[in-house]
Amino acid sequence: MTGASSRPFLAALVGDEKVEALFSNEVELAALLAVEAALADAEAKAGLIAVEAAARIGDVCRTFSPDRQRLAEGLARDGVVVPDLVRQLREAVGEPYAAAVHKGATSQDIVDTALMLRLKRVAGIVEKRLDALVAGLRDLAARDGAVPLMAHTRMQVALAFTAADKIETWRAPLARQAEELRRVGPSIFAIQLGGPIGTRSGFDGKGDAVAREMANALGLADAPCWHSERDRIARFAAWLSLTSGLLGKLGQDVALMVQSEVGEAEISGAGGSSSMPHKANPVSAEVLVALARFNAGLLGTLNQALVHENERSGAAWTLEWLVLPQMAIATAAGLTAARGLVKALRIRPSRAVDRYD
Repeated sequence: MTGASSRPFLAALVGDEKVEALFSNEVELAALLAVEAALADAEAKAGLIAVEAAARIGDVCRTFSPDRQRLAEGLARDGVVVPDLVRQLREAVGEPYAAAVHKGATSQDIVDTALMLRLKRVAGIVEKRLDALVAGLRDLAARDGAVPLMAHTRMQVALAFTAADKIETWRAPLARQAEELRRVGPSIFAIQLGGPIGTRSGFDGKGDAVAREMANALGLADAPCWHSERDRIARFAAWLSLTSGLLGKLGQDVALMVQSEVGEAEISGAGGSSSMPHKANPVSAEVLVALARFNAGLLGTLNQALVHENERSGAAWTLEWLVLPQMAIATAAGLTAARGLVKALRIRPSRAVDRYD
């Protein structure tokens, strides 16, 4: 996470290198350049720029290595990295095609589309992990499902049931989350193209055609401009937070089940103590609870970026950049921890069943 990545010990507990890499400078720059190349190619096909210009821009974008110091200075000055990136890109493209770079577009078009390219990759990673977790819970039920347990309501002994009943309360909502992502993902991960004020006025009436061609080339959904309509971002953040919350439910249940006095489950390879060698701390279960609470809090912060004043908000936009990567990394980390927890979990008969039967 932002913060965890600079603290390696914490990253080992709650980080995720694979997803965090998608928010690195290198991957973000590659995505920005891919969008600029796709824009030029789409504009050439629409007749807005010369085919030769698009070819030159595409060639440069594939090998371009910008001056990082200039980009950082430009970001600090302009509040967004694209203006200086475009300046450097035009220098690299050279005459007579420099003016064709970024034609009709605005910084937000490039930044938001590049973000969607990376969020789609995040979704692919977490979907695969979620499917594996659901399958793991199904396997756990097949192995331990007949084990007798005592249900608890309001933290009090209730009635006897089986481990399969308990496991299903973990598996079913996670399976629904996986299906929800498959259902809504195609509409969330969409092209952004609006030009300076979101009306596509800089594309000589061909903005819709350009956007359609860009979407097809980049593997994103075609959509009208959504510069100040941030529901796509909020919906994905809500999905991330909900997934973390469901993992937190699993973790909290397991943490209660493995209490020494309860003894309804064991975690192989559980955490140790520096002073009490008899302890087997449910570290992975605790991590799920912590990440659930973390993402629940971040969702409230992210949703404040829905208040996007007028046609573009620098403040709300920056807030998204701060929060969304942390939410994605936390969810990915939670899915990995949950999969490990389920693999290590062994459910034992409840001692309370005979006592209260």
